[in-house]
Amino acid sequence: MEPKDYTVIRIEGEYAYLRADDVAAGDDLFIAMALLPADIDVGTRLHYEMFCYTVME
Repeated sequence: MEPKDYTVIRIEGEYAYLRADDVAAGDDLFIAMALLPADIDVGTRLHYEMFCYTVME
C-alpha cells in the first residue's frame, strides 16, 4: 500500500475516524485506537506507510 497522510477527525471510545488529506469528506477510515500511536487526539496528523502509523510533526 502506498504512503498516505491522514487527520484524526473524531474519536469514539476505542475507535478513531481518519480522513485522508487527498479525499473529500465522507470517505473516512474507521480504525481501532490500538493500531494508532498512543498520543493522538482530534486534529492529529498521521502518516501511514508500511502498515505503520506515525505522528507527523
